[in-house]
Amino acid sequence: MTALVAVAHGSRDPRSAATVHALLDVVRAVRPDLDVRASFLDLSAPRLGDVLHAVHGDGHASAVVVPLLLGQAYHARVDVPGAVAEARLAALDVTIADVLGPDDRLEDAALRRLGAVVDLDDPGLGVVVAGAGSSHAPANAAVAAVARRWASTRPWAGAEAAFASTASPDVPTAIARLRVRGAERIAVASWFLAPGLLPDRVADLAAGAAVAAPLGADAAVASLILSRYAEALGDVVALPA
Repeated sequence: MTALVAVAHGSRDPRSAATVHALLDVVRAVRPDLDVRASFLDLSAPRLGDVLHAVHGDGHASAVVVPLLLGQAYHARVDVPGAVAEARLAALDVTIADVLGPDDRLEDAALRRLGAVVDLDDPGLGVVVAGAGSSHAPANAAVAAVARRWASTRPWAGAEAAFASTASPDVPTAIARLRVRGAERIAVASWFLAPGLLPDRVADLAAGAAVAAPLGADAAVASLILSRYAEALGDVVALPA
């Protein structure tokens, strides 16, 4: 069977890799028949190229690389294909799946994390949807689209996107905008897969607001990983929700 090689960005923060491994444990629980392996682009081990070599060495003829990335930014467009090419494995058929976002399952997971720290039916609530930020404008636009959808469908005073780096607005600016719109309480929804430097920066800038945890080892995110794997193989079999 074709191996599933999940690749995350990587971080010096050990919580990040631990969260990725916990998420892939959920994937394995859903598909115990599938060879699921973790890899990283940078800062954490094992690296993607090393894992692809191990997959080939263990007898697989093919693998699907599933980027554990929430949007189509530089890492997805350049780093992942570059790492696959650098592995130089002509005997291993490698397909790169689509990134995780956009997808309703990510929004569902983010709302569950937010609901753990605030009342989602609070009309006085203002919500910052905080992402990493990218020089690739469509990646930022995808986060802003989440905030717009939530603002139009939830009973809150408003929702605003904000970014930890590179893009604007930043978290304090988004909070100020929500205050102007009448928000009495502020919460931050995490558009990050795992803990690390940028989520910590968001929390530091949130000025005492309730801050939701990253998406983490969520069953909906695990389902999405399996969907991306199946799509890359052209598999139309329904996967568990």
